Amino acid sequence: MAKKQRKAPLNKRLEQLVEEMVSKGIQLPEAHHQLEKLFLKQVMAANDGNQSRAAARLDVHRNTLRRKLRAHDLI
Repeated sequence: MAKKQRKAPLNKRLEQLVEEMVSKGIQLPEAHHQLEKLFLKQVMAANDGNQSRAAARLDVHRNTLRRKLRAHDLI
């Protein structure tokens, strides 16, 4: 039940954020780019910059993570 309780506030915050982005005319490609960049930054910080651990946390291959990090100018 605790997991469901955590999801509800997160979903509400995401809904509010998406509503704000739509009202400001932000299109899906830009929204996706910004979300992915922030997500990658957070996961890398949480793993002290260790790409192998970050990739495991994200459930992606390390090479995929490196490609995404380069695409977002994070390495």
